[in-house]
Amino acid sequence: MRRLILVLILLVLAPSVATAAAVQRHLNVILIPADGGTEAGTKADYQPLFNAISRTSGLKFEIRVGQSYGAVVEALCNGTADIAFVGPVTYIQANKRRCAELLAVAVEKGQSIYYAGLFAKADSPIKSVKGLKGARVAFGDVNSTSSFVYPMAMILDAGLDPVRDLKDVRMTGSHANSLAALTQGQVDVAALSFDSFDKAVRQGAVKADSVKVVARSDAIPYPPIIMNARLAAPLKARLKLAFKSVHQAPGVTPDMIRGYGGGKVDRYDSDFPAAKFNVAAKKMSRLTEELKGEILKKSAQR
Repeated sequence: MRRLILVLILLVLAPSVATAAAVQRHLNVILIPADGGTEAGTKADYQPLFNAISRTSGLKFEIRVGQSYGAVVEALCNGTADIAFVGPVTYIQANKRRCAELLAVAVEKGQSIYYAGLFAKADSPIKSVKGLKGARVAFGDVNSTSSFVYPMAMILDAGLDPVRDLKDVRMTGSHANSLAALTQGQVDVAALSFDSFDKAVRQGAVKADSVKVVARSDAIPYPPIIMNARLAAPLKARLKLAFKSVHQAPGVTPDMIRGYGGGKVDRYDSDFPAAKFNVAAKKMSRLTEELKGEILKKSAQR
């Protein structure tokens, strides 16, 4: 009987012990390489936010940058990452594998959306998506929502076949690399998010008036912060509360509440409905594995 009671006590305490162990160690955070550049520069976008979360919750974080969007999914699924900043498509991929759950989504001016764009040089004759026929176009990572999936959907919506109608497809790996390819004259059009473009302008990498917008996408659910599905329930709840209340915490300044591209946001929503990402899933479904394979084959022919 004593042994039975001891076993029951251990079973009750096990989740608390697991949570305590997780809290005592650093939680591993991995970021998608959304804007290219140095790892230190990408980490700097989110370091202020996690510093604020650490200050208010007592949790400690170790931040690193993934080598690709796919690598971030693998880190969540193999248990080497506890938290990740990802794009909507990357979240959907990890969630389908039951590796990830939503943690929080940034809110700015009452909204949690952003946009992808097709950009050209200011003096380019290209004025619409249909004008991309015969053009050289740069895209980011094949798993990127705003530098690949949504721009490709825009091209399909315009009645163009990206394999047959684009002169050249260049996969650069990041938003920043695609913009650089445009400014250096290597391509005619670059696909990237408006947040990434704004960051490049802030950093002086490009002059705002040297580039024009050929097309803007539909609104996209804002890139979320997600957590490993295998974290203990009490730790998940603690993280959600920390993100939800961080903007109101003593000692936390508005400058610390950062989002995609290091831009300031108003707050984080820990109750954001996962169903709102269905719109991104529909765009993603338009790019079949066969079509993506053909696009990648075309990009390798340069």
